[in-house]
Amino acid sequence: MTVYWAEHAWTGNTIADAVRIEVTDGLITALHPDTSPEGAEPLRGLAIPGLANTHSHAFHRALRGHVQTDHGTFWTWRDLMYRVSERLTPDTYLALARAAYAEMALAGVTAVGEFHYLHHAPGGIRYGDFNAMGHALTQAAAEAGIRITLLDTAYLSSGFGADPTPQQLRFSDGNAEAWATRAAALKPDANTVIGAAIHSVRAVPAEALQTVAGAIDGPLHVHLSEQPAENDACLAAHGVTPTRLLHDHGVLGPRTTAVHATHLTGDDIALLGGSRTGVCMCPTTERDLADGIGPAVAVQAAGSPLSLGSDSHAVVDLLEEARAMELNERLRTHERGHWSAAQLLHAASTAGHAALGWDGAGRLEVGALADFTVVALDSVRTAGSGATPEAVVYAASAADVRHTVVGGRHIVRDGAHTLIDDVPAALTAAIRQVIDV
Repeated sequence: MTVYWAEHAWTGNTIADAVRIEVTDGLITALHPDTSPEGAEPLRGLAIPGLANTHSHAFHRALRGHVQTDHGTFWTWRDLMYRVSERLTPDTYLALARAAYAEMALAGVTAVGEFHYLHHAPGGIRYGDFNAMGHALTQAAAEAGIRITLLDTAYLSSGFGADPTPQQLRFSDGNAEAWATRAAALKPDANTVIGAAIHSVRAVPAEALQTVAGAIDGPLHVHLSEQPAENDACLAAHGVTPTRLLHDHGVLGPRTTAVHATHLTGDDIALLGGSRTGVCMCPTTERDLADGIGPAVAVQAAGSPLSLGSDSHAVVDLLEEARAMELNERLRTHERGHWSAAQLLHAASTAGHAALGWDGAGRLEVGALADFTVVALDSVRTAGSGATPEAVVYAASAADVRHTVVGGRHIVRDGAHTLIDDVPAALTAAIRQVIDV
């Protein structure tokens, strides 16, 4: 048994003080408030459930600081993303993803949903191990000390049936059946959940949607209505919106998470909510790419659970994602208080883990996975804010994460990663292999 002592702990309903957290075989087996730290490892600050980064593209981490120059659009951003992807191999991807996931651990993330479509070598040439790139990602997460849901992504077309571009050939398996055969060879383990993803209605032909949706018994994610151009092209090709197309082909439902869902009609919102399809908002990427503000309040009111992701990793800070979702709505509506701080933390933790298939995580309670993070309350940002969810969401940042514990193992201790000595150096070295800096 491992024993921690949290100065303060948020259990999802209340704040408890001086909490003894007992962990056996990676699970929380006891929580005792009002105790002494004697015989336990002390955790100063406010302990909260581990954060879940529901939507990640690990290799996009190399783009930070390189795609913010000049005017640009989503599409010029995509051109540089393609150039970076061309230079990745299983070894360089392992190094980059390991460092990116270590950065997430330093930010309090205990589980990541990796939306993985970089399957093959440039030109679509298969590696000897057809899942070499996916295996690099699961190994990277294990070595960085966080859990992963590998969302193996079908990417078959450059747009509504058109052949993949030369840059996209390494993303494609040719057809849905070949994708399903390769993806079926991926196996879960104690640190890995295997799920599936439809890249978008642009990249998976309508007749293949059901094949992809039914191939893997796990979480199913899809990019949805990120750009108005996607909606326009879908209407031109099929006479319906992307959401309606997914509904008509049986893709929506409680195990499905729609990512972005930025440009929706009222009918779209009703279809998502009525089917209990989750929605993952990625506010820092959506603002970085000037995509717009998604209707988070409306989709939640309709019945869709909300989760959060860092997507392109322009910022890796789930507290900022939570804060941004509320602040975006304030800018749009000129009103405050669309969610409580506790509800925002729920989206960043409990709901995110559920969207990733980690149902036993995201809760600081007996029987849950011992995955939690501790936010400092004595930094220049948080000093004087108190031990409250409001202090975490509206005062703290990723820089205030003091400890991250995954499966009862101390991954970040006093702000330092325990498995990777120098995360900034690891990031620098990995990024230099794939982009000129």
